[in-house]
Amino acid sequence: MINRRMFTKAVGLGVGATAVAAGGGTAAFAADGEALGRRGAAPVIPTIAPGTHTTFSALKQVRAGVLDIGYAEAGPKHGPVAILLHGWPYDIHSFVDVAPLLADAGYRVIVPYLRGHGTTAFVSPATVRNAQQSAIALDITALMDALKIHKAVLAGFDWGSRTADIIAALWPERVRALVSTSGYLITNVPAQKNPLPPKAEHTWWYQYYFATDRGKTAMETPQLRDGLCRLVWDEVSPTWAFDDATFQRTAAAFQNPDYAAIVIHNYRWRLGLADGERRYDRYEQLLGAQPKITVPTITIDPALDPFLASTDGMGYRQFFTGAYEHRVFTGIGHDAPQEAPTAFAQAVVDADYLR
Repeated sequence: MINRRMFTKAVGLGVGATAVAAGGGTAAFAADGEALGRRGAAPVIPTIAPGTHTTFSALKQVRAGVLDIGYAEAGPKHGPVAILLHGWPYDIHSFVDVAPLLADAGYRVIVPYLRGHGTTAFVSPATVRNAQQSAIALDITALMDALKIHKAVLAGFDWGSRTADIIAALWPERVRALVSTSGYLITNVPAQKNPLPPKAEHTWWYQYYFATDRGKTAMETPQLRDGLCRLVWDEVSPTWAFDDATFQRTAAAFQNPDYAAIVIHNYRWRLGLADGERRYDRYEQLLGAQPKITVPTITIDPALDPFLASTDGMGYRQFFTGAYEHRVFTGIGHDAPQEAPTAFAQAVVDADYLR
């Protein structure tokens, strides 16, 4: 889920509302997919119904850093690269409709399972099952290195937004453009120790549950784990009429043997209740200063996401200093790409043309 400190700051208008508009155009691409030049307008993504697609045509594995990362791939090998990053409690199927839309628009689309999810596995049993924010971000830069991708459009929601934000902030040379659902989600751990208003705290019930042994046991018990995750889906996407099959396709990713450890560590670390690793200290020090993001960015606020106190984007606007637009997805809950795939894919393309 999103950063609880942003709950009282978040973002309100209609779908496609923008803070700044900028044009772009068609592009010629180098062998590694980087743009050589742009003219004209961004392509229009065709409208499809959510749930049009249910599977990915190609699932692959690659050794990247401390992980063997499982990922879906679609689109031309030498197209501009878009990396789509899921959140919790979700998986790559949040982008099962977005990926083919972008592939048809000429993008090479990479959709990885984050650590602890799906077919992504730790190479060594001795590696700490750590889910602090910089570790997850470094997983994605390692994936880019393994796939010989110098630069990509990064787009995500929830944990995925945070990960994309971190890469854009610390390594902007790796990011063509950014789409960040819920805005600036880089975690400031000391700030997380301050209480929120009671209604906001109530929304984060599972985070506090995970701070207990009882919550840890629930995540380690498949039936309780899946029931908890489905309850979160119901609460954070109040109008999304997903069926059992849709949830079960994602729930398969929760069977990863490291899933419980990663989820529990992530939420405990964010509350200052679990230690990180010293090798990530320098990155966390940089992130604790809340660095600005300079790359072209479109932020998205789903209007029905209960983690957002407002939807005008003003609570985090100051963190984005490059070309920028803000959009609101009316009638959409937390899982924005799965609930509104056409609008999400359009945001990815438009961000890539934003200058």
